Amino acid sequence: MTATDDAEDDSESTSLSQWLASRSDGELLELLRLRPDLTIPLPATMDVLAGRAEQRASVMRAADELNTLALAVIEALALSGAHTDAVRRDEIADMLRGRAPAKAVTAAFEQLRARALIWGNKRLRLLPTAVDVVPWPVGRSLEPVEPMSEEQIDAGLAMITPAEQSLIERLAHTSPIGRTRDAAPGTPADRPVQRLLAAGLLIWVDEQTVELPHQVGQLLRGEPVADPAILSSPEVKGVKHKLAEVNGAAAGEALELLRHCGGILEALGDSPAPALRAGGMGVRELRRVGKRLGIDEPRVSLLVELLAAAGLLVSGRPDPSPPTDAVEDYWAPTTVADAWLDAPPSRRWAVLAGAWIDLARRPSLIGLRDANDKPIAALSDEVRSAVAPRDRRLVLSVIAELGTGESTDASTISRALAWRRPRWAHRFNHGAVQHTLSEAESIGVIGRGALSSPGRALLHGGDAEAEMDSALPPPVDYVLVQADLTVIAPGPLTPELLSKIVRVADVESAGGATVYRISETSVRRALDSGLTASELHSLFEIHSRTSIPQSLTYLIDDVSRRHGQLRAGVAESFIRCDDPALLAQVLASPVAEKLALRSLAPTVAISQATLHDVLNELRAAGFAPAGEDSSGTIVELRQRGARIAARRIRPQLRVPAMPSDEQLVSLIGELRAGERAARANRGAPVRYNGSRATGAATIALLQLAVRVRRSVSIGYVDAAGTATERIVEPIRVGGGQLEALDPATGAIRNFTLHRIAAVALVE
Repeated sequence: MTATDDAEDDSESTSLSQWLASRSDGELLELLRLRPDLTIPLPATMDVLAGRAEQRASVMRAADELNTLALAVIEALALSGAHTDAVRRDEIADMLRGRAPAKAVTAAFEQLRARALIWGNKRLRLLPTAVDVVPWPVGRSLEPVEPMSEEQIDAGLAMITPAEQSLIERLAHTSPIGRTRDAAPGTPADRPVQRLLAAGLLIWVDEQTVELPHQVGQLLRGEPVADPAILSSPEVKGVKHKLAEVNGAAAGEALELLRHCGGILEALGDSPAPALRAGGMGVRELRRVGKRLGIDEPRVSLLVELLAAAGLLVSGRPDPSPPTDAVEDYWAPTTVADAWLDAPPSRRWAVLAGAWIDLARRPSLIGLRDANDKPIAALSDEVRSAVAPRDRRLVLSVIAELGTGESTDASTISRALAWRRPRWAHRFNHGAVQHTLSEAESIGVIGRGALSSPGRALLHGGDAEAEMDSALPPPVDYVLVQADLTVIAPGPLTPELLSKIVRVADVESAGGATVYRISETSVRRALDSGLTASELHSLFEIHSRTSIPQSLTYLIDDVSRRHGQLRAGVAESFIRCDDPALLAQVLASPVAEKLALRSLAPTVAISQATLHDVLNELRAAGFAPAGEDSSGTIVELRQRGARIAARRIRPQLRVPAMPSDEQLVSLIGELRAGERAARANRGAPVRYNGSRATGAATIALLQLAVRVRRSVSIGYVDAAGTATERIVEPIRVGGGQLEALDPATGAIRNFTLHRIAAVALVE
């Protein structure tokens, strides 16, 4: 390399600001994409941009997405003193040679340059604050030592005392370096530090210093145990499954998800759940809903979070209001839920799956204890997490990299992510990854541990609804009636058949084939809804592929004979019965006083209660009344349930909007203009201080520039209060505005005169 090359590439004489100014527009655009916080607020000059890029908080954010190899490069640069003086790039590459592929090392250099954590080409400088981003002691990955296995660490931790446990826990969660006099030779062997040194859970540094091994700290913090000296990405091996089996398992989970979500909406519509004073839904309400559907609390917690995120469940004042108005707000379905319930299964699944993939919450925290030792409630603020969607996508991305239909386990994913994102390793411990996989499986995003076709489309922005529609088994229009009064649906039923079956039978078990149970109660429910005995017989004769058992025929006939002997109407309501003895029995029962029944004739009685209440009370008393309208036709009085008016879902976490590429290109143009204005030779500037004299001088100088066609440098403060400096070519001055050509964009712009802080002619 020649002396000229050394001089041209000597970054010691180049500041970060100068280096940034020498970058192409494409490189600056990539920098601002990778570090969007540098654009808030908009920087006026390269000096401001460079100053922000060096700030510790910004550097920490920029380093979060670096892998172990990139952090090892920072480590090598820090040990070589690149944060104070420029060092040769090939020297750093020599330190890593043989421990990582050359292409990977080159990519790590470019990754750091793109984020402006280092600058230069053959001679490199490191941001001083970048030394702090390495999550292990600097030098640890470059001086390989024999790592302790997880089994060895577990065996050592099992033998220590509570005092020793407290000591290493403190080192794990603060600094791994500890100062103690017990490290000196000759200290009694029964002292905690000496016992930990003997067990290999501490490393002796000198007579007053000990260090906690990196792997021990990882295990104590719940992170995957990984050696930072391994600079090659761990291999992720998969287990192959047939794609049809994966999609079949995912489709089965999707159907179960839709059934349970529909049941939750129905349960909360029938009886809205009181909202807790601090927000969220109480454990008692979760248990009530879970008991009704036959599912556990964690499952209910996840589903109510999904329904709320999808805008199908919300807190507020339901209509109709609950009879016991004990609290101000209740959790109930929104009016949008009705349209969702009537939509095709694939569309309903896509709504819920889309809500899950972008859910800025961690449902796995529900039920755990908070800092005040109180259980964390579902739908509460404590469950919020701005990074949850990013973590969720990272976990799924590891599976997505495998072949189609290939699966892997949580431990493998955890180790892979610990290498790819070592600064986030604590968020990818085995438990956290397993929770994500369990949620993904219960939603149908993965099946048999592999990414399903709908899940892959969801992750990569494809048509997830169409993929799920293909994965779901085609709807069937028949059932299999069994002698034990069960009805088997060998697949998802057509909407018309399903609506009739659920009126006459109750779900006993669900899955690929759903089993329904017919009982006296379910038959009475069907008759209450307006179906007749002949319609029920016809339903099973037409749609059953098996012969109809006599027990079912007898059950329908028997219940229908007794059903409707009592007729209730509106008067406020009335009761009529062709059998005077049965009506007399009703009038003699306790329910007559509760409903304030009064006999008008041997076969007619009236009540001041509503028809809905009359029917409910008579049924509770053991009678089987049917509702009728003014023409005597049986009517269905079941209500859809309480609803809350739908409203726009506001994000629970305020995330700054990321600037678009067009905005970033415009910003780069402003920065370039500011640099040109700073470098230009200018005459004596006129500064406007708000007085009439300086205002007149500013206008006079601008008018002169128009006449002689001279460029001017102006200091301008926009409406947001951001000050910029640029060179423009004035065209016209008047009406409180300066009309000028902006060379940075090639467009003619208008500048408000009173916002121009300074003007100077450019030589």
